[in-house]
Amino acid sequence: MKLPRIRRIFWWLLSLSILTIFIFLGLCSPASQIAIAAVTKLEAVPGEIVYRSQTKLDDQSGQVWQTVLFKQIYPGQDISINLRLVGFPNSAELIHPQPLKITTASGQIFTAADVFLDEAPAPTIAQYDLKNILPQLPNAPLQLGIPLPGQKFINISVPQSIVQEWRQILTANSGN
Repeated sequence: MKLPRIRRIFWWLLSLSILTIFIFLGLCSPASQIAIAAVTKLEAVPGEIVYRSQTKLDDQSGQVWQTVLFKQIYPGQDISINLRLVGFPNSAELIHPQPLKITTASGQIFTAADVFLDEAPAPTIAQYDLKNILPQLPNAPLQLGIPLPGQKFINISVPQSIVQEWRQILTANSGN
């Protein structure tokens, strides 16, 4: 009578162990890169509204980049929409001023002007003007190409969920 109960407990523990391993492998799989971001609204100083989406994405060699798309609204001034890319330690040093290459899933290429004309705050930081480009981008995954010397690029894949957040920022206004 004890043997069937022990066998049942054994199979239950084995099943639980297998389920735990599958969950762990699913969460740690590099093929299933999960990008989590959220649109936030800030009022840095009275009258200045900033909407932003911030997330971490990997480049083609596994280096992590912080990507921040932000829209600044100042009373009586033009709205600015910029994409800041910040490389974490061991990232390549970026050259300025060089445009960002944005490639859509259909192969259409856009170029965004480098905001840092002379020198960036740090060698692994870049910022690009997306004000006129963002409205033209499809609601689909994108590839960002950060230029390096010698016609080389650091490529960062942007999932559709992040592009959707960027489009939310495009439509956000100070009345929200």
